[in-house]
Amino acid sequence: MNELQQMLDDTVTRLFGDLVTKESLQDAETWEESEAVWPDALWRSVEENGLTQPVTPEIMGGVGANWADSYVIARAAGYYAAPIPLVETILGSWLLSRCGLTPPEGTLTVAPVREGESLEVDANGLSGRVTSVPWGRRAGHVVVIARGGAGPIIVLVEGSSAIIEEDCNMAREARDTLIFDNALVVDSAPLTDALGRNPIHLYGAMLRAAQIAGAVQRVLEEGVQYAKDRIQFGRPIAKFQIIQQYLATVGSQSAAAGAAAQNAFRAADRGDPLLDIAAAKVVAGDAATTAASIVHQTHGAIGFTYEHSLHFSTRRLWSWRGEFGGEAYWAEILGRSVARRGADALWSDLTARQAGL
Repeated sequence: MNELQQMLDDTVTRLFGDLVTKESLQDAETWEESEAVWPDALWRSVEENGLTQPVTPEIMGGVGANWADSYVIARAAGYYAAPIPLVETILGSWLLSRCGLTPPEGTLTVAPVREGESLEVDANGLSGRVTSVPWGRRAGHVVVIARGGAGPIIVLVEGSSAIIEEDCNMAREARDTLIFDNALVVDSAPLTDALGRNPIHLYGAMLRAAQIAGAVQRVLEEGVQYAKDRIQFGRPIAKFQIIQQYLATVGSQSAAAGAAAQNAFRAADRGDPLLDIAAAKVVAGDAATTAASIVHQTHGAIGFTYEHSLHFSTRRLWSWRGEFGGEAYWAEILGRSVARRGADALWSDLTARQAGL
């Protein structure tokens, strides 16, 4: 870690360690607006410490860090299962700033997050319907990529301008449908060509990969600790070779997911991250499946109870692996790219990417 990354790591570890407790996660669990408890102290703390806009330029109110530095924040958000739209706000703020727009304060989310969905903007405002929007009901503003007369446009609208149909994922995080009917546009700009056709989907996948890497590490640590504490046949189950082999498998998956996600963040700074993000999301998805399965087996029945803390991570793993495209989607992206370039170019392409690290 460089000096900035160490500082960010210390900050998020302190804040999340103090403020993301089992009780706060339980309070935030219900997706019904009348019952859920918004972790206001947590959000205010991350905002006051500059964690919501790390890759936004300083001139626009951000920290001015790069994506490699911001990996520390996204991974910690996954490790601690932080029940706030932190990575969505990071992404939305960055997209606005890249298109010359100053991000607003407060919570942001992004839309659309599913391939095939679209919104349209004209002189009357923003219109359309998008589903599974992360934290839609909690967003002060929504950063949208919409179709306009001259091409794709990045649009900023107030969250209150949408009709909201509430829903949630398996982790009971808000994943809402937003319906816009000539919603007032707060700000807009042409989408910068350098960001590609669908940067929300691409960089959303990168951030989810980092969150998954953090959650897999948390699951691994819980599995190791439980194996040390659980006594069976007169000794800790950590002494049994089969348990050691299982947890070693999770350890290797955790290391692979972290390395792949970090590499994707570095590639984002270089400006050509598609294949690296695709690889990271595939590796992270495989790690999520393996880790959740093995660590639940290690815990036995107790790991499935609501009273145990393990499920806060594993339900997020099961949810996040499919968001912004699952393994099959991104594996196809990789496969088509390799096939298009041809077999003779595969090794040179791989080594060239590694040389850029």
